[in-house]
Amino acid sequence: MLNFVLCDDNLNALKRLESMLESVFINKKFEAQIALSTTEPSDIMEYLKNNIVNVVILDIDLKSKVSGLDLANLIRKKDKNIYIIFTTGHLEYGLLAYKYKTFDYLPKPVTPERLEETIDRLFDDIYGNETNFVRLDNNKTIIKEDSIQYVQKDGMKVIFHTDTRDYETYSSFKKILPQLSSRFMQCHKSYIVNMDKITDINVSDSSIFLDNDENAKCYIGPKYKNEFMEVFNNGNFSNNLDGYINAK
Repeated sequence: MLNFVLCDDNLNALKRLESMLESVFINKKFEAQIALSTTEPSDIMEYLKNNIVNVVILDIDLKSKVSGLDLANLIRKKDKNIYIIFTTGHLEYGLLAYKYKTFDYLPKPVTPERLEETIDRLFDDIYGNETNFVRLDNNKTIIKEDSIQYVQKDGMKVIFHTDTRDYETYSSFKKILPQLSSRFMQCHKSYIVNMDKITDINVSDSSIFLDNDENAKCYIGPKYKNEFMEVFNNGNFSNNLDGYINAK
Protein backbone atom coordinates (compact mmCIF):
# COMPACT_ATOMS: atom_id res chain seq x y z
CA MET A 1 0.00 0.00 0.00
CA LEU A 2 1.48 3.33 -1.08
CA ASN A 3 0.77 6.41 1.03
CA PHE A 4 0.23 9.68 -0.85
CA VAL A 5 0.41 13.14 0.72
CA LEU A 6 -1.06 16.20 -1.03
CA CYS A 7 -0.44 19.89 -0.40
CA ASP A 8 -2.01 22.88 -2.16
CA ASP A 9 -2.93 26.29 -0.76
CA ASN A 10 -6.10 26.33 -2.89
CA LEU A 11 -8.68 24.18 -1.11
CA ASN A 12 -10.82 23.73 -4.23
CA ALA A 13 -7.82 22.60 -6.27
CA LEU A 14 -6.83 20.26 -3.44
CA LYS A 15 -10.29 18.63 -3.29
CA ARG A 16 -10.33 18.24 -7.07
CA LEU A 17 -6.90 16.58 -7.00
CA GLU A 18 -8.06 14.23 -4.23
CA SER A 19 -11.09 13.20 -6.28
CA MET A 20 -9.09 12.60 -9.47
CA LEU A 21 -6.39 10.66 -7.64
CA GLU A 22 -8.86 8.41 -5.83
CA SER A 23 -10.54 7.69 -9.19
CA VAL A 24 -7.19 6.59 -10.62
CA PHE A 25 -6.60 4.27 -7.63
CA ILE A 26 -10.04 2.70 -8.03
CA ASN A 27 -10.04 2.40 -11.82
CA LYS A 28 -6.52 0.99 -11.96
CA LYS A 29 -6.95 -1.12 -8.80
CA PHE A 30 -3.78 0.40 -7.39
CA GLU A 31 -2.90 -0.39 -3.78
CA ALA A 32 -2.67 3.23 -2.62
CA GLN A 33 -4.38 5.75 -0.37
CA ILE A 34 -4.34 9.47 0.37
CA ALA A 35 -2.83 9.47 3.84
CA LEU A 36 -2.82 13.26 4.26
CA SER A 37 -4.28 16.18 2.31
CA THR A 38 -3.52 19.66 3.59
CA THR A 39 -3.18 23.35 2.74
CA GLU A 40 -0.45 23.82 5.37
CA PRO A 41 3.20 22.92 4.52
CA SER A 42 4.02 22.43 8.21
CA ASP A 43 1.48 19.59 8.40
CA ILE A 44 3.57 17.52 6.00
CA MET A 45 6.81 17.76 7.99
CA GLU A 46 4.93 16.97 11.19
CA TYR A 47 3.30 13.96 9.52
CA LEU A 48 6.65 12.67 8.24
CA LYS A 49 7.98 12.42 11.79
CA ASN A 50 5.86 9.38 12.64
CA ASN A 51 4.40 8.06 9.38
CA ILE A 52 5.47 6.30 6.20
CA VAL A 53 5.07 8.46 3.09
CA ASN A 54 5.80 7.16 -0.40
CA VAL A 55 4.60 9.97 -2.69
CA VAL A 56 4.14 13.71 -2.14
CA ILE A 57 2.23 15.88 -4.64
CA LEU A 58 3.03 19.56 -4.04
CA ASP A 59 1.90 22.86 -5.44
CA ILE A 60 5.03 24.98 -6.01
CA ASP A 61 3.42 28.32 -5.13
CA LEU A 62 1.88 27.70 -1.71
CA LYS A 63 1.42 31.42 -0.96
CA SER A 64 3.20 31.06 2.36
CA LYS A 65 6.68 31.66 3.75
CA VAL A 66 7.56 28.11 2.64
CA SER A 67 7.23 27.39 -1.09
CA GLY A 68 6.72 23.96 -2.57
CA LEU A 69 10.39 23.99 -3.59
CA ASP A 70 11.45 24.79 -0.01
CA LEU A 71 9.23 22.01 1.25
CA ALA A 72 10.69 19.57 -1.28
CA ASN A 73 14.17 20.43 -0.03
CA LEU A 74 13.10 19.68 3.55
CA ILE A 75 11.48 16.41 2.47
CA ARG A 76 14.64 15.36 0.64
CA LYS A 77 16.70 15.93 3.79
CA LYS A 78 14.24 13.79 5.74
CA ASP A 79 13.84 10.96 3.21
CA LYS A 80 15.67 10.65 -0.12
CA ASN A 81 13.36 7.89 -1.39
CA ILE A 82 10.03 9.74 -1.36
CA TYR A 83 8.62 10.38 -4.84
CA ILE A 84 7.90 14.08 -5.38
CA ILE A 85 5.44 15.36 -7.99
CA PHE A 86 4.95 19.10 -8.44
CA THR A 87 1.86 20.94 -9.66
CA THR A 88 1.88 24.62 -10.67
CA GLY A 89 0.34 27.17 -12.98
CA HIS A 90 3.71 28.91 -13.35
CA LEU A 91 5.49 27.17 -16.21
CA GLU A 92 8.77 28.95 -15.50
CA TYR A 93 9.13 26.86 -12.31
CA GLY A 94 9.21 23.60 -14.26
CA LEU A 95 13.00 23.37 -14.65
CA LEU A 96 13.61 24.42 -11.05
CA ALA A 97 11.39 21.58 -9.85
CA TYR A 98 13.68 18.89 -11.21
CA LYS A 99 16.52 20.10 -9.00
CA TYR A 100 14.86 18.18 -6.18
CA LYS A 101 14.89 14.80 -7.95
CA THR A 102 11.31 15.35 -9.04
CA PHE A 103 9.47 12.40 -10.54
CA ASP A 104 7.14 14.58 -12.60
CA TYR A 105 5.79 18.08 -13.09
CA LEU A 106 2.06 18.63 -13.70
CA PRO A 107 0.90 21.95 -15.21
CA LYS A 108 -2.27 23.40 -13.69
CA PRO A 109 -5.09 22.89 -14.13
CA VAL A 110 -4.22 19.22 -13.72
CA THR A 111 -6.28 17.04 -16.04
CA PRO A 112 -7.45 13.50 -15.18
CA GLU A 113 -5.63 12.12 -18.25
CA ARG A 114 -2.31 13.74 -17.37
CA LEU A 115 -2.57 12.67 -13.73
CA GLU A 116 -3.41 9.09 -14.69
CA GLU A 117 -0.42 8.95 -17.04
CA THR A 118 1.90 10.12 -14.26
CA ILE A 119 0.52 7.70 -11.67
CA ASP A 120 0.78 4.85 -14.19
CA ARG A 121 4.46 5.62 -14.70
CA LEU A 122 5.03 5.97 -10.98
CA PHE A 123 3.61 2.51 -10.21
CA ASP A 124 5.58 1.06 -13.10
CA ASP A 125 8.73 2.66 -11.71
CA ILE A 126 8.11 1.23 -8.25
CA TYR A 127 6.82 -2.22 -9.15
CA GLY A 128 7.76 -2.66 -12.80
CA ASN A 129 11.07 -4.44 -12.27
CA GLU A 130 10.99 -8.20 -12.73
CA THR A 131 12.65 -8.69 -9.36
CA ASN A 132 11.93 -6.53 -6.35
CA PHE A 133 14.11 -6.66 -3.27
CA VAL A 134 13.38 -6.13 0.41
CA ARG A 135 16.09 -4.57 2.56
CA LEU A 136 16.52 -5.59 6.19
CA ASP A 137 18.76 -4.49 9.07
CA ASN A 138 19.46 -1.03 7.64
CA ASN A 139 20.20 -2.49 4.19
CA LYS A 140 22.73 -5.03 5.52
CA THR A 141 20.53 -7.89 4.28
CA ILE A 142 18.75 -7.89 0.91
CA ILE A 143 16.31 -10.64 -0.06
CA LYS A 144 14.29 -11.25 -3.20
CA GLU A 145 10.65 -10.38 -2.70
CA ASP A 146 9.44 -13.31 -4.80
CA SER A 147 11.28 -15.74 -2.49
CA ILE A 148 9.21 -14.65 0.53
CA GLN A 149 6.40 -17.03 1.46
CA TYR A 150 5.07 -15.10 4.43
CA VAL A 151 6.15 -12.62 7.09
CA GLN A 152 5.49 -13.29 10.76
CA LYS A 153 5.49 -10.91 13.70
CA ASP A 154 6.89 -12.43 16.90
CA GLY A 155 7.03 -9.86 19.67
CA MET A 156 9.53 -7.17 18.65
CA LYS A 157 10.92 -9.41 15.92
CA VAL A 158 9.70 -9.86 12.37
CA ILE A 159 10.54 -13.16 10.65
CA PHE A 160 10.71 -13.44 6.86
CA HIS A 161 10.00 -17.06 5.87
CA THR A 162 11.49 -17.59 2.40
CA ASP A 163 11.87 -20.55 0.04
CA THR A 164 15.32 -21.34 1.42
CA ARG A 165 15.62 -20.00 4.98
CA ASP A 166 14.23 -17.63 7.62
CA TYR A 167 15.46 -14.09 8.26
CA GLU A 168 14.86 -12.30 11.55
CA THR A 169 14.95 -8.55 12.10
CA TYR A 170 13.66 -6.01 14.60
CA SER A 171 10.99 -4.03 12.80
CA SER A 172 7.22 -3.61 12.46
CA PHE A 173 4.55 -4.32 9.88
CA LYS A 174 4.04 -0.57 9.56
CA LYS A 175 7.56 -0.22 8.18
CA ILE A 176 7.58 -3.45 6.17
CA LEU A 177 4.26 -3.24 4.29
CA PRO A 178 5.21 -0.15 2.20
CA GLN A 179 8.26 -2.08 0.90
CA LEU A 180 6.16 -4.95 -0.41
CA SER A 181 4.25 -5.10 -3.69
CA SER A 182 0.50 -5.61 -4.00
CA ARG A 183 1.06 -9.41 -4.19
CA PHE A 184 1.42 -9.30 -0.40
CA MET A 185 -1.48 -8.85 1.98
CA GLN A 186 -1.83 -8.75 5.74
CA CYS A 187 -4.14 -11.64 6.64
CA HIS A 188 -3.71 -11.63 10.42
CA LYS A 189 -2.32 -9.29 13.08
CA SER A 190 0.79 -11.46 13.05
CA TYR A 191 1.02 -12.50 9.39
CA ILE A 192 1.58 -11.01 5.94
CA VAL A 193 1.27 -13.55 3.13
CA ASN A 194 2.57 -13.71 -0.44
CA MET A 195 -0.65 -14.39 -2.37
CA ASP A 196 1.29 -16.04 -5.20
CA LYS A 197 2.65 -18.72 -2.86
CA ILE A 198 -0.71 -19.94 -1.54
CA THR A 199 -1.53 -23.56 -2.45
CA ASP A 200 -4.37 -24.32 -0.02
CA ILE A 201 -6.75 -22.42 2.22
CA ASN A 202 -8.54 -24.35 4.95
CA VAL A 203 -11.61 -22.26 5.75
CA SER A 204 -12.58 -24.33 8.79
CA ASP A 205 -9.55 -23.29 10.84
CA SER A 206 -8.60 -20.22 8.75
CA SER A 207 -5.20 -21.64 7.86
CA ILE A 208 -3.14 -20.94 4.75
CA PHE A 209 -0.63 -23.41 3.29
CA LEU A 210 2.15 -22.28 1.01
CA ASP A 211 4.11 -23.98 -1.80
CA ASN A 212 2.96 -27.50 -0.86
CA ASP A 213 5.08 -27.40 2.29
CA GLU A 214 3.16 -28.58 5.36
CA ASN A 215 5.51 -26.57 7.57
CA ALA A 216 4.87 -23.35 5.63
CA LYS A 217 1.65 -22.24 7.24
CA CYS A 218 0.01 -19.03 8.45
CA TYR A 219 -3.46 -17.95 9.49
CA ILE A 220 -6.32 -15.60 8.62
CA GLY A 221 -7.52 -13.45 11.51
CA PRO A 222 -11.25 -12.72 11.99
CA LYS A 223 -10.64 -8.99 11.49
CA TYR A 224 -9.01 -9.60 8.08
CA LYS A 225 -11.02 -12.57 6.79
CA ASN A 226 -13.74 -10.91 4.69
CA GLU A 227 -11.39 -8.49 2.93
CA PHE A 228 -8.72 -11.16 2.44
CA MET A 229 -11.09 -13.67 0.84
CA GLU A 230 -12.61 -10.98 -1.38
CA VAL A 231 -9.17 -9.92 -2.64
CA PHE A 232 -8.06 -13.53 -3.04
CA ASN A 233 -11.12 -14.60 -5.01
CA ASN A 234 -11.15 -11.52 -7.25
CA GLY A 235 -7.43 -10.98 -7.75
CA ASN A 236 -6.45 -13.93 -9.97
CA PHE A 237 -4.47 -15.44 -7.11
CA SER A 238 -6.73 -18.52 -6.94
CA ASN A 239 -5.24 -19.75 -10.23
CA ASN A 240 -2.41 -21.21 -8.17
CA LEU A 241 -4.91 -23.49 -6.45
CA ASP A 242 -6.85 -24.63 -9.49
CA GLY A 243 -9.86 -23.40 -7.54
CA TYR A 244 -9.03 -25.54 -4.50
CA ILE A 245 -10.20 -24.10 -1.20
CA ASN A 246 -10.71 -26.70 1.52
CA ALA A 247 -13.93 -26.05 3.44
CA LYS A 248 -13.69 -29.08 5.73
